[in-house]
Amino acid sequence: MLFNSLAFLIFLPVAFILYWVAPQKTRWIVLLLISYYFYMAASPRYVLLLLATSLVVWGASLIIDRTDPDQGAFKKGVLVITLFICFGLLIFFKYYNFAANSIVGLMNLFSFNIEPHLLNLMMPVGISFYTFQSTSYLIDVYKGKSRPQESFARFALYVSFFPQIIAGPIGRTDELMWQLDCEKKFDYDVAVSGLRMMLWGYFKKLVISDALAKYVDLIYGNVPYYFGMTFIMASVMYTFQIYCDFSGYSDIAIGTARLFNIELMQNFKSPYFSSSVREFWSRWHISLSTWFRDYVYIPLGGSRKGKLKKRINLMLTMLVSGLWHGANWTFVLWGGLHGIYQVIEDVLRDITGKKEKKAPGRLSVIFHTLLTFALVDIAWIFFRADSISDAFFIVTHLHNGVILHFANAWKKMTVDMLITTFGLWKLLAAILALMIYDYFSLKHDIPKEMSRWKLPLRWLIYVGLTTLIIINKLHGGTTQQFIYFNF
Repeated sequence: MLFNSLAFLIFLPVAFILYWVAPQKTRWIVLLLISYYFYMAASPRYVLLLLATSLVVWGASLIIDRTDPDQGAFKKGVLVITLFICFGLLIFFKYYNFAANSIVGLMNLFSFNIEPHLLNLMMPVGISFYTFQSTSYLIDVYKGKSRPQESFARFALYVSFFPQIIAGPIGRTDELMWQLDCEKKFDYDVAVSGLRMMLWGYFKKLVISDALAKYVDLIYGNVPYYFGMTFIMASVMYTFQIYCDFSGYSDIAIGTARLFNIELMQNFKSPYFSSSVREFWSRWHISLSTWFRDYVYIPLGGSRKGKLKKRINLMLTMLVSGLWHGANWTFVLWGGLHGIYQVIEDVLRDITGKKEKKAPGRLSVIFHTLLTFALVDIAWIFFRADSISDAFFIVTHLHNGVILHFANAWKKMTVDMLITTFGLWKLLAAILALMIYDYFSLKHDIPKEMSRWKLPLRWLIYVGLTTLIIINKLHGGTTQQFIYFNF
């Protein structure tokens, strides 16, 4: 069930009413049933896989907790076996065909002419997200950071909570579990702030991301036919498309959870105002980046074993992060690029850090912000391209005809993308509104502060955004699946 579907617009009010009219003690049961219904509507074939994963992790957490401390080897064995089962399922469904093709391709380089044995697999919706959420819980229990949940049904709710199960944010035990355990009372202000977040999320998804998608898909689907300004505009468009798509989803998820008086982790914090790639990753997909930090980078040794080891760990973490995003070498290259960026930044920081102790000036911040945006934009080309050859073709043809013949290049771009001047300015205005919002949200909680604005102003914004969304849908708008559903 898509957040941007008619089915969800019917489902959510019904779920909201059922939850709040239920007796206090049974609300968590209602929420569990609602969550499983939501998941079955999206992936009915694999609901048993979700249930089995939850049962295995829950059972392992109880075994680990109830085992005597002096039986450390046994507890570690239970942890390793359970992680092997969970990640084994993830790898099988997500990477089997990719691994088979890669191995056969390598063999064919050495003149072994064989065909890969591929399986007709459909990846279970949300498997990457609920696997990470459940295994992080198990690791926390093993390390003694969290107490295990005694009730399987309550743990099943923690794993399947419907706003986040398909594409995050990835929940953490200490932040989410207690909220699902405690008794809930309806909070009008929290619910209204959730509706505001949802409205802004729908604006980002339906007005910006979906509008950009048709131009991006056109160019990336026919790479050899274009060059220069067309590639530059398509890459910049995708940079904003994926941000509005995923942050829009996160806003809708967080806002939906607030309707049930549950607070999810903030997942994006104005990432395109970052002045370094390291800062970008502290603002982009925060629930995932902190997961990799806590469960991959730090266990590898983090920065505790010298600078060289730190940089190797950083590269490995980013490569794994890239592979997590999809079964394609383009994602691995994307992760590797971000790893290289951060290693170079770390080296430069060591060189210049001792010399520059004062805070950077405004011009320096602007320069580094624009540079970071350009580096992130180039990396997104590898993320979006259908193949490595397409990605390198785009990167090596970005400059063609742009500098010496800018006017002609701009005109050719509008023809290539089948976009009118009015359509382009409309998109730029929407992106400008997005960036203004992001800039002010760096220091202000805008959805919360809106509650103190005068009523006519608030409703002017609500009606204005809603009208924009409706007009966009009625005049050529298309319903695009959320990008991160694929991961």
